[in-house]
Amino acid sequence: MNKKTRSLTLAALFTALTVVLLYIASLWPTGQLGLVAVASLLVAAAVIESGLSFGIFVFVASSALSLLLIPNRVAALLFIVFLGYYPVLKSLIEQRRGNLLQWALKLAVFNAALTIVWFLMRHLLIGFFGDLPGIWLVYLGGNIVFLFFDYGFTKLIWFYINRISKYINRKV
Repeated sequence: MNKKTRSLTLAALFTALTVVLLYIASLWPTGQLGLVAVASLLVAAAVIESGLSFGIFVFVASSALSLLLIPNRVAALLFIVFLGYYPVLKSLIEQRRGNLLQWALKLAVFNAALTIVWFLMRHLLIGFFGDLPGIWLVYLGGNIVFLFFDYGFTKLIWFYINRISKYINRKV
């Protein structure tokens, strides 16, 4: 099998698995965030195995399919707005020099996404949300959780590269 065919096959497989995980996440509200994070790991796997363009393909295809197929779209929206594109950006950001710059860029991306969600929610549900005086607590808590997520996600990527990827790259 040539490299392009192998990459496309893996991307399709990762896309299908991502949609399945997002579907399960929509049915299981208590594990929703964790399953969406695992689904984003499949985007990272596509980046590792086939490159950035296939990672972007997995994200876009999974996002579109999940919006079409999943009845409860909260999991799909979490994937689209916060976690699905992050492995691609993480790969690009971590190619830069300097840990401080990397962390600043990662936090800037997260805070931009959180701000967009906040303004959309506020605009769509103005009577429900109103003005929260403690919105800075949401940002502070969100940034702390994001830092833990990034650290854990890095460890999961390391685990994938060192324990799983060698079986995917095996010649039959």
